[in-house]
Amino acid sequence: MPSPFPGMNPYLEQADVWPDFHHSFITYIRDALAVQISPHYFLRIEEQVYLHELPSEERVFLGRPDVSVFPSQTGSLTTTVTQKIVAPASAMVPPPFDELRIPYLEIRDRNSRIPVTIIELLSPSNKYAGPDREMYWGKIRRVSRTATHLVELDLLRGGPRMPWINLQPCAYYALVSRASLRPNVDCWPIQLRDPLPTIPIPLRDGEPEPTLDLQAILHRVYDAAGYEYSIYTGTPEPMLTDDDATWASTLLPAGSIAPRAT
Repeated sequence: MPSPFPGMNPYLEQADVWPDFHHSFITYIRDALAVQISPHYFLRIEEQVYLHELPSEERVFLGRPDVSVFPSQTGSLTTTVTQKIVAPASAMVPPPFDELRIPYLEIRDRNSRIPVTIIELLSPSNKYAGPDREMYWGKIRRVSRTATHLVELDLLRGGPRMPWINLQPCAYYALVSRASLRPNVDCWPIQLRDPLPTIPIPLRDGEPEPTLDLQAILHRVYDAAGYEYSIYTGTPEPMLTDDDATWASTLLPAGSIAPRAT
């Protein structure tokens, strides 16, 4: 069953739903493009890795030691310590960290293996202020100085927009940055009630461009994951306005109620 919303489904933006949707959406983009770009190109799912140091109260040791010493039950392996041995220096164990992996797509030339186009779906980590956003935007700036095309999709209402110049106010957007046209980029601003667009995916100059039907991909992910039975017990993040909540309530599956903003 397809998503009941004509465009992006705001319930997919919940913190406990988004990671699964993000991974699935990237995978279905690969499936949709693979048949259009072969045999001259191929796709690979890559990952951007972010390391976050955990607060002390959240640090838990995971794993097992290489060597463990237990009290002897038989007394056959015992040693009497008569003098404390003092080390000449000391060091510290590095603090534990949380590893966040965010997938993205690369279209590569079959012969050279060089990335021709990068496709990014933004995550909350990319959007909110902090080192993850800085790292991501630094990557985008580096790509923009190369011959690699960039496609960026933002399907999250929450968080500040990336600093594209003259980006129109919108709930979501799709952006295509062709290397030969920079600094100009093509953009599809999308409002909550708008259907997601079909966008072109640039390859080598002069070659036919495959297309990506974002709405069809969202419906495939929604259906395959069975989101109809799991996501409507929560609330959209951020909350919907009163008008949008009333509108959403007319679209939800039977028994679901769209929450109102407070």
